[in-house]
Amino acid sequence: MRRCFWPRPHSLRGRFTIANVIFLAVGLVLAAAASIAATYMVLISEIDDSLRSSQSALSQTALDANGLRQLCTLADLLSSGKSDSSIAQAFQQDLLIVLDPKGRPATMCRDGDVPFSAEQRRLADALPDAARLARGGQAATVTSGNTEYRVVALRLSDGTIVVKGTRLNGVRHAIGKLLIVESGVGVVLLALLATGSLTAARRRLSPLEDMVETASAIAEGDLSRRIGTARHGSLEVEQLSTALNAMLQQIETALTDSERATDQLRRFLADASHELRTPLASVRGYLQLYEKGMLDADEQDRALGRVSAEALRMSRLVDELLALARLEDRPTLTFRPVDLCCLVRDAAADLAAQQPGRPLTLLLPQGGRDLPEGGRELPDALGDEAGLRQVVGNLLSNVRVHTPADSPLTIAVEPYGDGELRLRISDSGPGLSAQDADRVFDRFFRAAPDRARDTGGSGLGMSIVQAVVHAHHGTVTLDTAPGKGLTVHVTLPAAPAPAPVLVRA
Repeated sequence: MRRCFWPRPHSLRGRFTIANVIFLAVGLVLAAAASIAATYMVLISEIDDSLRSSQSALSQTALDANGLRQLCTLADLLSSGKSDSSIAQAFQQDLLIVLDPKGRPATMCRDGDVPFSAEQRRLADALPDAARLARGGQAATVTSGNTEYRVVALRLSDGTIVVKGTRLNGVRHAIGKLLIVESGVGVVLLALLATGSLTAARRRLSPLEDMVETASAIAEGDLSRRIGTARHGSLEVEQLSTALNAMLQQIETALTDSERATDQLRRFLADASHELRTPLASVRGYLQLYEKGMLDADEQDRALGRVSAEALRMSRLVDELLALARLEDRPTLTFRPVDLCCLVRDAAADLAAQQPGRPLTLLLPQGGRDLPEGGRELPDALGDEAGLRQVVGNLLSNVRVHTPADSPLTIAVEPYGDGELRLRISDSGPGLSAQDADRVFDRFFRAAPDRARDTGGSGLGMSIVQAVVHAHHGTVTLDTAPGKGLTVHVTLPAAPAPAPVLVRA
């Protein structure tokens, strides 16, 4: 999946970037407005200070209507530069208007005696109530045409009003330049923030994109995909990635187990059908021969014997399947101390009766409980006696069926680990390959598929052994190789030792 640098508008990364840019833009606008307002106020304050200084200098001069002559000659003083009086300095580069007590222009001069200039006339016309302005003594802003002025007014002793104004063109120009500079800086900052926010969002949200890619891959069937956690995302995203990986692992394990169980069930049904189909076919065949009268008396007896044998085999197969299902579902076992050596002796006696020519070695503590001299007492096994008899019987039956009748067999019971017993059965038969050893506990498994079913068993014996041992919280393992025989190790929990009884003398 190709990732584009610029995000889609509705993506989380795009929304994050747009929100940051908007917040910064609002902040920059507010900061620029505050900066411009502060600058404007500072510049106006400086102009007001200059105007008030001129107003103070003028008020200290005893002028009246007769002193207008002095104002008219002020241009000569200003232009010549020979005067250093405060009045000359106060009126330099400013606009001066003189009004009579009624507020009508009496004489006007700007930088000299230039009466009634157009600019002065416009300013005089734009002035508010000059008398009130003079009484207040405060500076005011007056707009004349496209020009703004900052003006102050002073009433002389004879009622004449002198108005002094300063153009605000310089202030407007300075504010305009400041606005241009701040706009340029703001645009650069917005661009930098947008790039930085986009990069940061892409870095922080990349684990989420990995999650999307992983989810898409899993939806397409790749259950082995996982979310990468070696990122530089936030702690919450890393925790989410770890939790999702754990969930995905559980899902994969569950699906794998489900597929394995489904395969086993399918194979089990196929094998069970096959196992039942063979004896049923035999029974049906003998019955058809009998119905058609194709059997004489001796053949009828033999056919009835075969039908009985196949029925017994089917009954035994069904019983074993039911027992195996109960063990795997909810085993009903009664746990109590069981003398394992006694069970082994009984099973060995049964095997000796069936195969008297087989060399059989029993490595059991004498009496079934005490070890030889120098050993320690062998405890009982903790388990269900019927289930343990079935385990020993199935293992010896497996030896009887799959090994030559004259091959040696060794059976041992010994302590193993802490609080456990081990049953060891070693034969000298053909052994198993590694592939067959891995499947020996599967249902209906036979190491020799061509073996006759009437001598090869149902293929459920080792499955029942494993189920019973696991129900006892024990283990069963194999040690085998082709041509080297087979050794089965069964570990079982030992019964706790009885509390000692104190007898008073």
